[in-house]
Amino acid sequence: MPNTTIQTGQDWGAVNVGRASANRVNVPKSAAGVSRMKAMGLVQTERKYGAGENASAHSGAGVNARKIEESDDLKINKVDKNLSKAIQQARMAKKMTQKELATKINEKPQVVGEYENGKAVPNGQIISRMERILGVKLPRPGKKPKSKESATAGTAGGKTRGGPAKRRE
Repeated sequence: MPNTTIQTGQDWGAVNVGRASANRVNVPKSAAGVSRMKAMGLVQTERKYGAGENASAHSGAGVNARKIEESDDLKINKVDKNLSKAIQQARMAKKMTQKELATKINEKPQVVGEYENGKAVPNGQIISRMERILGVKLPRPGKKPKSKESATAGTAGGKTRGGPAKRRE
C-alpha cells in the first residue's frame, strides 16, 4: 500500500460564509409558533384592506354590462344568401369540389365552405378570385342607395351646399 502523508499545520476550522449564525432570527414555522410569538410580543400582524383579493381583474358588473351594450351596436356583415347560392351553383356547374376551388384561389377549403354556408365575412379579393376561376359574375353586396333628398341637395334645385341660399339683389 502506498503511504499517504497528511500535511499538518493547516487550519481546518469551521468558516461561515454569508450570514453569521449568531445574528439569526428565529422564525416560527407553524401557526402555533406564530400565536406563541404574538403572545410574547415578538410578532405583530396588520390587517390590510382588500388583502388577498384580485379586485382589478374582477371589478364587478359595471364593466361587463358596458361590454354587452357595446356588442349590441356592432353587427358584422355576413355573406348574402344570393352570393352563397351563386358560388355553390357555379362550382357545381364546373364540377369542382370545395377543396379544388380553394386550391385554385389559394385559400383554405374552410373559407369556401364558409362562403357557401353564408357564415364568412365578405372579402372583395376572395370574391373576385372566385369569379375569375368560376367564370361567373357573382352578386356583390351593394352599397345602400342614397335617399332622393340627399341626391338632389347639391344640384341647382334652389338649394346650395353648405348653408342657406344667397340673396340676389
